[in-house]
Amino acid sequence: MEDIKKINSRSYLLGLTWPIFVELVLQMLVSNVDQLMVAKTSSTAVAAIGNANVITNLLLISFSVISMAATILITQYIGAGSTHRVAQTYTISLLVNFLLSLVISAGLSGFSGQIFSLMGVPRELMAESVSYLRIIGIGMPLQAVYLTFVAFFRANGMTRQTMMISIIINLLNIAGNFVLINGFGPIPMMGVAGAAVSSNLSRLIGAGIIIWMFRKFIAAPISWSHLRPFPHKQLTLLLKIGLPSGGESISYNMTQLFIQAMCNTLPVFVITARAYCNMFAMLSYIFTSAIAQATQIVVGYLIGARRTEETDQRVNSTLRVSMAVSFMISLLLYLFCLPLFGLFTSDPQVLKMCKTIMLIEIFLEQGRAANIVLFRALQTAGDIRFPICLNVTTVWTVAVGGGFLLGKILGFGLPGIWIAMTIDEGFRGVVSYLRWRSGKWRSKHLIG
Repeated sequence: MEDIKKINSRSYLLGLTWPIFVELVLQMLVSNVDQLMVAKTSSTAVAAIGNANVITNLLLISFSVISMAATILITQYIGAGSTHRVAQTYTISLLVNFLLSLVISAGLSGFSGQIFSLMGVPRELMAESVSYLRIIGIGMPLQAVYLTFVAFFRANGMTRQTMMISIIINLLNIAGNFVLINGFGPIPMMGVAGAAVSSNLSRLIGAGIIIWMFRKFIAAPISWSHLRPFPHKQLTLLLKIGLPSGGESISYNMTQLFIQAMCNTLPVFVITARAYCNMFAMLSYIFTSAIAQATQIVVGYLIGARRTEETDQRVNSTLRVSMAVSFMISLLLYLFCLPLFGLFTSDPQVLKMCKTIMLIEIFLEQGRAANIVLFRALQTAGDIRFPICLNVTTVWTVAVGGGFLLGKILGFGLPGIWIAMTIDEGFRGVVSYLRWRSGKWRSKHLIG
């Protein structure tokens, strides 16, 4: 293991942060590339892929359950110098995610029509939605393998490598879309199906590259021998860490659906304003997400080495930086709101609403920055249940319940909903900080 002083340095943290930041920006920019590139093929193509993405995005959470837990355990084992446990965790994590992906793949391939029927997808969208989801379903094992190996690389502090692979995958997907969606030479136009095939092919190449790089750069091997005897303890730890987090992610996504449903009862210009505000709000917290993930890696090393004082200093430093950066970005977005949003719309009602929301957003992002950093820090330190129970409880009661009260009953509309979300983020941020300051995480140990 590298020297603790070096690992706990700002330069090391920055070296982990910026590649993750680039990956997150890429995800934000190209997450809807399939929809954008099929828009000209049919009037229903974009909506069809949108329906399919609702399903796939929820299912991808199941892979992140094991991947996130693997990152936490591997960093702690590396910090503790336990090479054998690291190799065991690699093997069992990959096996679990791969087997899970086979089940998901079979379900999507065999029951896509039934899933969309339960969702109430209109008949005119059904054929394209089913076609896209079935093909994407076939590629789910590729996605599972890739995401699991990304977790392995990040746990080893190798974030630049995964950034480069992400760039390659996205470029290949765009090139494949260009050829397969519209046709090229002897290749016929495939429309929505072509977008799905392109996604799978790019993920196949990405999975191949990351497996090759793992064998080349990471010493601890993945081997069936690590499953004999079966590492029940490792599997139990992975599930103990991952399942509650996965449940929290699903809960949060469900609250966003409820909030969207509340907004859908408001005038159309309000719905449009919310979409634009959400898009620009991502710019405020994308850096925080990156530095929080990088800090999680460092915290894992430090906790594994039982360096609690350095852990406390690192988390507090990251908290200060992330809140300062979030404040500056959200303030700039408010000050330049009208020209920025004016690039997308000239509706005066939308622009006025967006300016009001972006003012509230300045305060919301302070709470969100604290929550993102402290949630990951507490989890990695072994204090798992408290932040999850806090998040699930307050998001439903304060954000959803308060949003309904302020936005609907009291008639404040979208600003009322946004104020409720701000109170939620602020309350959770304060409570999470007090939890961290209490030091209860110091006595939590995930590994022996």
